[in-house]
Amino acid sequence: MTKLNFINNLELKDLNSGVSTGTEWLSGCGPLTESTTPVDGSIIAKIQNANLEEYEAVISKAQQAFKEWRKVPAPQRGEIIRQIGNAVREAKNNLGQLVSWEMGKIYQEGLGEIQEMIDICDFAVGLSRQLYGSTMHSERPGHRMYDQYHPLGIVGIISAFNFPVAVWSWNAMIAAVCGNVSIWKPSPKTPLCSIALQRIIGKVMKENKIPEGVFNLVIGTNHEIAETLVNDQRLPLISATGSTAMGRKVSSKVASRLGRSILELGGNNAIIVTESADLKIAIPGIVFGSVGTSGQRCTTTRRIIIHQSIFEVVKNKLVQAYSQLENRVGNPLDENTLIGPLVDEIAVTNFLNALKVIQEHGGTIIYGGDVLEGYPTKFYVRPALAEVENHWSIVQNETFAPLLYLIRYQHFEEALRLQNDVPQGLSSAIFTCDFQQSEIFLSHEGSDCGLANVNIGTSGAEIGGAFGGEKDTGGGRESGSDAWKAYMRRQTNTINYSSELPLAQGVNFDLA
Repeated sequence: MTKLNFINNLELKDLNSGVSTGTEWLSGCGPLTESTTPVDGSIIAKIQNANLEEYEAVISKAQQAFKEWRKVPAPQRGEIIRQIGNAVREAKNNLGQLVSWEMGKIYQEGLGEIQEMIDICDFAVGLSRQLYGSTMHSERPGHRMYDQYHPLGIVGIISAFNFPVAVWSWNAMIAAVCGNVSIWKPSPKTPLCSIALQRIIGKVMKENKIPEGVFNLVIGTNHEIAETLVNDQRLPLISATGSTAMGRKVSSKVASRLGRSILELGGNNAIIVTESADLKIAIPGIVFGSVGTSGQRCTTTRRIIIHQSIFEVVKNKLVQAYSQLENRVGNPLDENTLIGPLVDEIAVTNFLNALKVIQEHGGTIIYGGDVLEGYPTKFYVRPALAEVENHWSIVQNETFAPLLYLIRYQHFEEALRLQNDVPQGLSSAIFTCDFQQSEIFLSHEGSDCGLANVNIGTSGAEIGGAFGGEKDTGGGRESGSDAWKAYMRRQTNTINYSSELPLAQGVNFDLA
């Protein structure tokens, strides 16, 4: 399992174009950038970014492709996605290694992310035969009404570094079976993942003689490309994943041109651990939720709200569990590794600054919180546990790192208040054996998050359920349920099959 093997197997070169319309690759006349691995700081490959002229060329291809792609019956579009899923299956191990190497998550998580794309392809295939509308009764005799859904056009997808494959695929595969084409602007921190996938998809498109421009890639590190994409009226929908700050900028610009946005932004996720919790399952769920992907998931567990009667017990068990992880930090491609590096120096700085602020507030660092010595880069850190107060500003804001806050509660109503009392509203969980508590947690007066779990952790998304959150998380939904409707325009149709012309609401308008 070497870097060289999977790089070569995925047909990545030392110098790669970052602009493609499917099978065709443009020169990449924008800035030349490098993809470096956080594992050892080495350069993986160089990327030729897009300039504005190439962006326009991609848009032109996408517009042409949409006119043809929308006419393809949805089940046939689903067949193409089925083939894409199979192609990704064949490349799963190589892609999993690439994800691990380029962003730093462990190999098992890299494989899991590729499996998410495979799963969403399977889901989209089934969805291609279920793009249902509804038939409604008309108040007018001899009339019938129904609604139906049509493709929107070009969907812009802005993805983040922490899930460089999965979140893009949630959007692109669903958008495609709905009859849309897409333009992908990936994170500049993980460009090679997008290039590798584009090559795989391009082969499927070529084999099936699909119009050039259905799946498009535009890598641009300069703000000019991103600004142009967001402000482009030719893109009726922008799906953006990233920080809340980024989402505010994107949503305001898209809204100013009356476009649509799907926003998947920050999380500040809590787990309530009640006095009746089964700690045999709670502790592993908390630990994975807090240190998986080195704390760089939007669904990462950030806060543990613990009943005071078991606070010390839970704290001691977490310290014990974290201490076992100490020797499991390392190269993410090593099978023994459970925690890889943070993505870059900025992430490490934010981690250390958060710990400093906690201490300034009077909080207690229970475990960890330092940069580990003896590693190839300064991106390897010891996951931290801290006892805090929920209302502190540092706790209210998301730190994208393995930093877990421990908070006490006395009464269940207090726990719910603490759980909800943050600006974000993505994922939440409760560990309890009390039926009433679990049902209240899931009720109108319970969790205000888009995801609410009982006796499982906050981390992870299961294909088929709509993924997303409320408040500062952005309100978007992807991946499952009826989230497909966000990629389509709704149309209500009324058919008069009578020989009369009755008007709605009984209006009379008789001509002499």
